[in-house]
Amino acid sequence: MNAPAAVFTPSWHAELALGYGRDGDCTRPTLRRHKGPLRVQKHLYAEGPEVCQHIIVHPPGGIAGGDRLDISATVGSNAWAQLTSPGAAKWYRAAGPAYQSLKLRVEAGATLEWLPQETIVYAAAQAELTTEIDLHGDAKLLYWDIVALGRPASGERFDTGHFQAQLNIRRDGQLLWHERQRVVGGDGLLDSPIGLAGKPVFATLLISGEIDSDLLERCRNLSTPVRGDLTQLPGLLVARCLADEALHARAWLIALWQLLRPALLGRTAVPPRIWST
Repeated sequence: MNAPAAVFTPSWHAELALGYGRDGDCTRPTLRRHKGPLRVQKHLYAEGPEVCQHIIVHPPGGIAGGDRLDISATVGSNAWAQLTSPGAAKWYRAAGPAYQSLKLRVEAGATLEWLPQETIVYAAAQAELTTEIDLHGDAKLLYWDIVALGRPASGERFDTGHFQAQLNIRRDGQLLWHERQRVVGGDGLLDSPIGLAGKPVFATLLISGEIDSDLLERCRNLSTPVRGDLTQLPGLLVARCLADEALHARAWLIALWQLLRPALLGRTAVPPRIWST
């Protein structure tokens, strides 16, 4: 007897829903629900009980055409969650698009750090990402992303396919940040001085709050091989860079995080051990 065609469907749909709440002086997971190949490892307290760290794992190790990842997380009042990943997310070449949807909600008094490692978009991949972040009251956010187009070390340019992303950040329903990106393989903007200037890696850091001019200059004067700068907007600090390698971009973001976390989030930056493995 022939098996149903659905058994042989090559795409995967994975879902992960997380929740965090404050219990005394400790942040504890309150929700951990998954479907398909998307998980979190055991929660960690590397900085003590106030900060709950989870490592999001996608066991297949890569995202192919037709795949869909849906991730949501809610950080309850006065809780603190830090989410990262064990390695790069890889979007493979494909005949059709693959998708990721990220929905983050941070309640009043809470803090969320979204600190994944880099996203590598192979040539001929069709990657489409949407991120919605809702902040409430005085909620605090630190969010970054690092995108590497192609694999320059292997001589692979991003000459076909596309990468598109949309990011919206709202506080109490009011839009703080809206961004849409679409990079098409082989497009002139990859090499244009008003585009990526020949750099295969670009990265963004967004953190809620405002800093003084002295700290802004310290951030701008970091010794780094990347081409980057920062902009202070009302209630939101934005940092961007272009780089030749993902490692350079990540090192710059970590250096900024180590300067900005104490000033805007109130804690010394302690790099997760998974970043060193």
